[in-house]
Amino acid sequence: MARKPLWLGAGVIALLLLVSGIGLYHYAFSASSDEPVGGPVEMPSTQGEFSLSQLNEDQIAILSFGYTYCPDICPMTQSVKRQALAQLSEQQRERVVPIMITVDPARDTVERMQEYMNFFGEEFIGAVGSQEQLEDVASRYGVIWRKVEAPDSAMAYTIDHSASLFLVNREGDILQRVLYSPTPHGLVSALKSELDS
Repeated sequence: MARKPLWLGAGVIALLLLVSGIGLYHYAFSASSDEPVGGPVEMPSTQGEFSLSQLNEDQIAILSFGYTYCPDICPMTQSVKRQALAQLSEQQRERVVPIMITVDPARDTVERMQEYMNFFGEEFIGAVGSQEQLEDVASRYGVIWRKVEAPDSAMAYTIDHSASLFLVNREGDILQRVLYSPTPHGLVSALKSELDS
């Protein structure tokens, strides 16, 4: 009689392990499906019609999303890119293409983007797509943004947006995602690991 509860308890434990295993599988699967998939980027830019496919086989792009009226995060992000590039060798720098895609195509013209990019370096590219192009690329890179009305400001509105950096190759494969930081250490480490591999 004492053995029945023991077998019953073992059966309950086995069932719980099975259920939790299925739960973990579904969690892992759904988590990975939420990861950005990357892919092609083709937009008008400060250097004409731009496409990631224009990169050489050994080049990688540092892709970020922002806008020229951004008061803090965007200029900091471009500065971090510039600082990171300064810590690479000349040969390594030639293999890196810094790109910013605007999340404010209503105000950011190619001309305005050119003025903005000039502050950071002649190798910096600013891409200005249509709203449809932006929505397509942003969805594939897991970037979110939203307009925030600012009635008391001359800007009329600001835009809250994701600030991660993406290291991508010419196919649009995401090699590494680098979280926003006001210092270049994480980006330098990611770049060197990809350039040295």
